Formats: sequence, C-alpha cells, structure tokens
Amino acid sequence: MKAAQFSQFGGPEVLEIVDLPDPHPGPGQVRIVVHAAGINATEWKLRKGLLSFGAGLPQTTGRDVAGVVDEVGEGVTDVAVGDRVFGVSDDGAGAAELALLTYRAPIPPSLGFVDAAGLPVALETATRSLDALSVGRGITLLINGAAGGIGSTAVQLAVARGTRVIGTASTANHDYLRLLGAEPVTYGEGMAERVSTLAPDGVDVALDVAGSGVLPELIDLAGCSQNVVTLADIDGAKQHGVRFSNGFQGHAFHALTEIGALIEAGRFWLPVERTYPLDEISEAHRVSEYGHVRGRLVLIIG
Repeated sequence: MKAAQFSQFGGPEVLEIVDLPDPHPGPGQVRIVVHAAGINATEWKLRKGLLSFGAGLPQTTGRDVAGVVDEVGEGVTDVAVGDRVFGVSDDGAGAAELALLTYRAPIPPSLGFVDAAGLPVALETATRSLDALSVGRGITLLINGAAGGIGSTAVQLAVARGTRVIGTASTANHDYLRLLGAEPVTYGEGMAERVSTLAPDGVDVALDVAGSGVLPELIDLAGCSQNVVTLADIDGAKQHGVRFSNGFQGHAFHALTEIGALIEAGRFWLPVERTYPLDEISEAHRVSEYGHVRGRLVLIIG
C-alpha cells in the first residue's frame, strides 16, 4: 500500500510517500480502504520530534480516517465488510491506502468520507475535556481558542448539553462562533475584562485549547485551578496546578458512536477548510502548523 512516513524529524519536507506491506486486522480490529484522512496538530508535533508516543524511525503518520471496511478481525460484530466507518488509526498510520481501526463507528448517513475524516480526534478530545470539567446544563464554560477544530467541536457539544459557552477567537471568527452557539470575545490583552463583562460573576469552568499563556486569567475567571483544563500548555499546567488532558489517563471514544444523532438532527457541524491529495501531505502539514485554520484539513486518498 501507499503510505506517508518520515525517516527523520524535521519540517514538512521530511514526509515522503512509500510502499509498505498491507496490514491485516487482529482480534477486535477492522481494516478499511481509506477514502480520506484528517490532519491534526499531533501529526506535525510528532514529525518535528516535539511529541513522542515511543515509536522509532521511520514513522508513519495520520490518526483520523474514514473509509470502507474490507477485512474484519476475530470477534468483530459491530461492523461488516462493505460498511462505511470512521475512527482512529491504531498505529498512527492513517495517511495511507489501508488502515486498522479498533475505535470506530458507522459514518452518519448524511456525511461523506471527507467530512467524517475530520471528526474522530476532535470529537474524542473535546468530549474527554468536557467530561473532565463535568460540563452540563446550567454551567457557564469559557473556551480559550474556540474557533479551531477542537474548540468548534467543544462549543457545539457543550451547547448540546445545555451549557452556556463563551469562546475566545479573533474578531474575524466571531460570527462563526455565534453560528455554533457561543458568545464570542476577542483574545489578547484585556480578554479577562471582556469575559467579565459577559459573566460578571465569573465562569464555572474553563477549557484552554490554544495554549496561549492565559492560564492565570482562566483560573481567576473560573475560581480555582481545578476548574480549568488545558489541552495545549503542559508547562503552564505544572506551574499553575491546572489539569492537563492528553488521553493517557482515559479516553472518550464513545463520542464516535454518539455524534450521529446530533449530526442527523442538524445540531453539529465541523467544516472542512481544505482538501489535499496524499502526495501533497507536506503542504497539508505546513498549513496545519503555520496557518490559522478554522475547520479541518483532510487528505483524499486514492
């Protein structure tokens, strides 16, 4: 199969398309013919060597995938050959013609492969974070970095839970956040004062998606450090006693099977900003790393 990998850490130019042996599913796994694969920040952090899950070099890349099941492993009963599914590549090798999945779900009927491929990691990460903060009805939630893929997902999932959401974003993204159900405020100097204007008594909990050095302000607004979760500022989390969520302490892949009802009811939407063929994965990584992307970036495979 054709697959993307890198043999050294570095910039997007280290990515190359290679031929690798076809994988085959083990117990509980399915193999899919990949039609589309999402690009996440995790991928370029692994490529640069800023993040490690213990894998050596060369490394494959890609976690979010959508496609059609063509082989099933022992014990699989939830899907069958020919089913359309989306999920997370077990070995981080989703930017390829074939991928193995343990965590997967049927693609909602109204979604195509490209839209489905942008969902899995954002859904799991946002759901895990909201669960950690016990977000629900009657809660006021502040999301720092609300217009990106994970932020947009967290906004909509929180709104669906009956939560009031205040989200930070650039002025250009304020109408977008209103469309998703959030009350927007501009990030940067004076952010805390602008939030206080909307919520004079502060907020109940805060989620930091952007990692922009605002944890002290979020703590003040939410009352204490335990009311704040960050996905992006591990050093700040240690310094300020904030919870850092990375999925190693538990995951929320149940979100994959739960999102279909919201999508089919028209209550969830995550835009795909741009698509690329597999052989342009270097450019997709470059945009993910250096661009200001509102929606998802997706590779079209085959």
